[in-house]
Amino acid sequence: MLTGAFALGGARFMKKNLTIGANCWFNAHVYLDLNAPILIGNGVGIGHHVTIVTSSHEIGSPAMRAGLLVPRPVTIENGAWIGAGAMILPGVTIGAGAVVAAGAVVSKDVAPNTLVGGVPAKLIRPLD
Repeated sequence: MLTGAFALGGARFMKKNLTIGANCWFNAHVYLDLNAPILIGNGVGIGHHVTIVTSSHEIGSPAMRAGLLVPRPVTIENGAWIGAGAMILPGVTIGAGAVVAAGAVVSKDVAPNTLVGGVPAKLIRPLD
């Protein structure tokens, strides 16, 4: 479901497993892996070259280490901003009003109204 969102740079989205709230924007070259649901709240901004991944694999045998697919949903709550080149990994929730710095790799939930950055992403500071 897409409501009042706009995308720059010719983005294409499948509607399966994707919910986008009102007044969101997506910059160019955003990749959404929709093996599990992605829920994006209202007023979310997503920078260019952001990747949101909803699936990984179990570690398999030595003959094929990428084992069974393991999908996990991603939620980005109202007002959050995901900076350019960030990667959000499976099962993560980005809290309302949070900011993910450019290039960050987010592997754990981000608290509301905080700034995180780095690889892996860590708390930089709380936001007003």
